[in-house]
Amino acid sequence: MNRNDYFEKYNKKTHFLGRVFSVITLVLLVGAPFLMGSILGASPDIGAVAKGFISVGLVWFVSSIVEFLIYTPMLGAGGSYLAFITGNLINMKIPCAVMARDIAGVKTGTPENEIVSTLSIATSSLVTIVVLALGVLLLQPIQGFLQSPVLQPAFANVVPALFGAMAYKYFRGNMGIAVFPLVIMSLLFILVPSLTGSTSMMIIPSGGIAIGIAYLKFRNKK
Repeated sequence: MNRNDYFEKYNKKTHFLGRVFSVITLVLLVGAPFLMGSILGASPDIGAVAKGFISVGLVWFVSSIVEFLIYTPMLGAGGSYLAFITGNLINMKIPCAVMARDIAGVKTGTPENEIVSTLSIATSSLVTIVVLALGVLLLQPIQGFLQSPVLQPAFANVVPALFGAMAYKYFRGNMGIAVFPLVIMSLLFILVPSLTGSTSMMIIPSGGIAIGIAYLKFRNKK
């Protein structure tokens, strides 16, 4: 059996296990409130649940499709299943997978990237559980200090600082493509602050602008 056959066998088993555990996770997440409601005798109002889902679910439904189309090619099969099941993609899983890929020197779409992203996201998930458990135990005495108004601006900017540092690594290699979408999106978010709640949706127009600029530069060079 050659290398490709081994990888094909690995992918088939990954998809099988990923689908099984995705279904189990979905059943547990959706069924938990109904199970607790039946035990406590306080089942949720289905009509109210439906109205609540319609008000926000449609936006998140489109956002989830966009994230799936963007992140799956980046993470591969195993990494995608793990990331979407364990959650916290933007804050933890994507930065971890990108850094692991750069350290290992592998390219997106290769079998090596599949393995590296899967291992990195699995490690990230385990580390997150350990850190959260330790945090609950050790940070309890200083909870009041961490929640003080003085420190809140710092915590609110952790994620933008993280992604800003990561983005610069890619921007500096393609400044001609990156500057225009960055300026347009920055002005748009400043002028319309409510768009900060739809970051995933804004990936589509910003990505479209970057692709358009790259295509025009390619045509001009050609």
